[in-house]
Amino acid sequence: MQRLAIRYVERYATSRKKLADYLHRKIREREWRGEEPPAVEQLIERFVDQGYIDDALYAQNKASALIRRGYGTRRVSHALYQAGISEADGREAYQISESNKWIAADKFARKRKIGPYSDRQQDADICRKQLQAFLRAGHDFDLASRFVFARPGEEITAEN
Repeated sequence: MQRLAIRYVERYATSRKKLADYLHRKIREREWRGEEPPAVEQLIERFVDQGYIDDALYAQNKASALIRRGYGTRRVSHALYQAGISEADGREAYQISESNKWIAADKFARKRKIGPYSDRQQDADICRKQLQAFLRAGHDFDLASRFVFARPGEEITAEN
């Protein structure tokens, strides 16, 4: 089991929970028949002590990656929750996502050619769909509506 864990950690950035889920799944798939279940938690703690797993660093990297892809604060929070990141370990990642929410929204609008990045003014139905896409991407309503309802070529600043 240690070889599985090492192989997983060397291939993927991971959190404690993600590694534990992976190891438990592998134990189930291989139909463990030993008297004692494998000591997954002890193995994970050893990996943390050795520096192979750092939930706070994982959270910061994940938040930065999602922001670069144009996702908002709620989406970042959801991804960190899914990875089992505690509030203490995720605090700096939340701050990163909060301080970069305008950059992420701008990136999302630019990628999708929404609002100021569109080549023409959209009708109400398309604007509604674009607003829903913004919200699904984790952006707040006020910021999303500023982009969606902007005219093509209009400049939107973080202070607006």
